[in-house]
Amino acid sequence: MQTAVFFHAHPDDEALLTAGTMAMLAAEGHRVVLVVATAGERGLAELPHGDELGAARMNELYASAARLGCARVVKLGYADSGLGDDGGLAEDRPDNAFIDADLEEAAQRLAALLKEETAELLTIYDPAGGYGHPDHVMVHRVGARAAEIAGTPIVLEATVNRDPLLKGIRLAARLYPQLDVRAFESAYSAGADITHRINVRRHAKAKRAAMAAHATQATGGDGDRTLGAMLRIPAPIFRYVFGTEWYVRRGLPPGTRLRHPFDQPS
Repeated sequence: MQTAVFFHAHPDDEALLTAGTMAMLAAEGHRVVLVVATAGERGLAELPHGDELGAARMNELYASAARLGCARVVKLGYADSGLGDDGGLAEDRPDNAFIDADLEEAAQRLAALLKEETAELLTIYDPAGGYGHPDHVMVHRVGARAAEIAGTPIVLEATVNRDPLLKGIRLAARLYPQLDVRAFESAYSAGADITHRINVRRHAKAKRAAMAAHATQATGGDGDRTLGAMLRIPAPIFRYVFGTEWYVRRGLPPGTRLRHPFDQPS
């Protein structure tokens, strides 16, 4: 048995990016620990921003973690930084916002947990934070430093293969010209940079259950929520669309292609 720590910014991030891998490792008998930097108190939802929303989202996180087989859930203790109107930094950030945390202090908090768990693997995000949320960028920075401090040997950046994503968005832009294709040209990671392609189709049911646990994120706002739309996809198509999870491990030889989080290049 080995220990894998999955570090995320907000509740529901784990369901979207790494749930299949978490369920797979738990089913194999490994210890899976889920860490969130914040409780997601400023996420888009029908509940107003604040402690009530944070408490609801943490309860959803515990339900998601149970469905994935996690052995432990930890909140790092920072506040959700929120997003500005332009998708960048919010000016009205709360006290203790994650984006304003001292990098070294936050990394030491996470490193202490990595040492306590004797973790062999830590997942973070790519340097762009996926789609650029400031808290996701901070997860990358804090997680990378924490792994250095703790000596965690495997650090995987959870991401999405940008290449097919861009193709789909360009096709969609023909029907919906308002889509800004340029916003996705630097999002996530190019296919050539991805080192791990994890087949999680056998665990699609658990991944879908984890998504469904985050009910506050399936509704709210003026338009259709992404999570709600995902949950309406028929099961066979869902298994195909969400059956692969992607990661980047820095420092490996170019062209490395691995199929399991604990695999080592030959």
